[in-house]
Amino acid sequence: MSMNRREFLQILAAASAAGFALDSRELLAAQGGQKLYDLPRFGNVHLLHFTDCHAQLMPIYFREPNVNLGVAGARGKAPHLVGEHLLKGFNIRPKSIEAHAFTYLDFAEAAKTYGKVGGFAHLATLVKRLRASRPGALLLDGGDTWQGSATALWTKGQDMVDACKLLGVDVMTGHWEFTLGADRVKEIVEKDFAGKVDFVAQNVKTTDFEDPVFPSHALRTINGVPVAIIGQAFPYTPIANPRYFVPEWTFGIQEQELQKIVDEARGKGAQAVVLLSHNGMDVDLKLASRVSGIDAILGGHTHDGVPVAVPVANPGGTTLVTNAGCNGKFLAVMDFEVKGGKLANHRYRLLPIFADVLAPDAPRERRPTDAGVAVVGIVAMVLLTLAAPGPTDVDTKVAKTIAAFTPGMLVVALGLDASADDPFGGAKVTADGFRRAGEELSVIGAALKEAGIRGTYHNHAFEYEEYNGRPGYDILFEAADRENVKAEPDVYWMRYGGVDPVEYMRGLSRSIPLLHIKEMAGDAERSMAEIGEGVFDWQAIFAAARECGVEWAIVEQDICQRPPLESARLSIENLRRMGLASGA
Repeated sequence: MSMNRREFLQILAAASAAGFALDSRELLAAQGGQKLYDLPRFGNVHLLHFTDCHAQLMPIYFREPNVNLGVAGARGKAPHLVGEHLLKGFNIRPKSIEAHAFTYLDFAEAAKTYGKVGGFAHLATLVKRLRASRPGALLLDGGDTWQGSATALWTKGQDMVDACKLLGVDVMTGHWEFTLGADRVKEIVEKDFAGKVDFVAQNVKTTDFEDPVFPSHALRTINGVPVAIIGQAFPYTPIANPRYFVPEWTFGIQEQELQKIVDEARGKGAQAVVLLSHNGMDVDLKLASRVSGIDAILGGHTHDGVPVAVPVANPGGTTLVTNAGCNGKFLAVMDFEVKGGKLANHRYRLLPIFADVLAPDAPRERRPTDAGVAVVGIVAMVLLTLAAPGPTDVDTKVAKTIAAFTPGMLVVALGLDASADDPFGGAKVTADGFRRAGEELSVIGAALKEAGIRGTYHNHAFEYEEYNGRPGYDILFEAADRENVKAEPDVYWMRYGGVDPVEYMRGLSRSIPLLHIKEMAGDAERSMAEIGEGVFDWQAIFAAARECGVEWAIVEQDICQRPPLESARLSIENLRRMGLASGA
């Protein structure tokens, strides 16, 4: 008996329905995983919406709540429906892929089949797919995006800002973004987002004269239809978060001001008006009943994954209210059919991001910059300290170090220590010591290579002291196996050690995968400075790097003249200004 793929998947699905426990990606596909994303185009205005990702860039297991309290008139209504009540309320088939996405039911077992959710790379795949079928579609970010991870904290939100620009966000509002402080938020909006992303918030004003801090709305045209996207930042920011982050800004709901902005947008010709809100769904439902002229509220803050758009009547008609979950788990798709200058119909879907169904967006080709070298802004270097002499002990330490990391994800920088004793053989730092270091590094490099890891040698200044007219650096690499040990020179320490980095690199015969770029100030102490703020000719250095086959230039600064991230940012900005680094 033979069967094709379609027949096989049908059998898997039938087996699952009969109660057989199957842990398979094939089953996921059989139960309609791919069909989730087969969303035919509808109408002429297309909006994609995510919110409250909280800097969650990777897929995770995510369980929906089993309790969502609603009191008085909210009881038993969205968003206060969970479990079986949610399935019944929105006519979702039990034990389906949608049931797993929107409820906590049978979570442990279902998660084994359906896997993790979210992940920006998987989200990017879906965004691109939907944009391909929906010309002019806008991607809206509801806020709580720049905060929630260690890297977001360390970079003051920069990693998430860059990720959102790569994702293609068009319009954004905020909440936890404001915990970065008013100055940092303004810096991102005015520099990183300039000409790329509209940050809108009609309810954020100055405390003195109540001047608007951000634009109230963005007016975009989608397939010939003028669309207004109004921003509503979290109204209770100074209460939910320390007031000192934004001491000169006021927030609030400001429904009367919102009504004025809606009317103003309509007066400017907007045929569709959307509120990009971080109020929370209950507040949005109430606001929709009091403000007229809003076609839809795309909401966040309360992390409610509500599969439908809830219609709310108001004196001017009807407003559709939504909420798009959190942690990168969902992408909302709102399609409008606008006819005769007004909304005639709509289609809404809240799509779960199943990482096992949506392949991650392919990484962009690592193309060289104009200077031929890719530039890394902030890199954490892992250093091996190998103090015990003898190849056996060295091999053991290397093996243990490799075991602590995922092979292929680590570049190990091996370096001598300019102490009295050579760490590889107990000898003084002499010509013989450098020679034996090269031999030992070859053994270590071979062990690293077998594990899929590259070993590179990172220099300081002492390697350029001469022994019978020859630098220790040259002696080391003559003894080293170039297939197992590559050069990782540091231009600052080259110059500190008395050699010209440009000429010296060219003499290394295209054996440099990594280059440390570090600036030297023009003072007597030869202090470290930000790239472009010192004495180096970076155009010449990058030209030599290109000739030597450098793959990555690593901005490194041991001692910062400013706060570390400020120094790193200034270095990157200067490199971009000089045309030596690209990037969004």
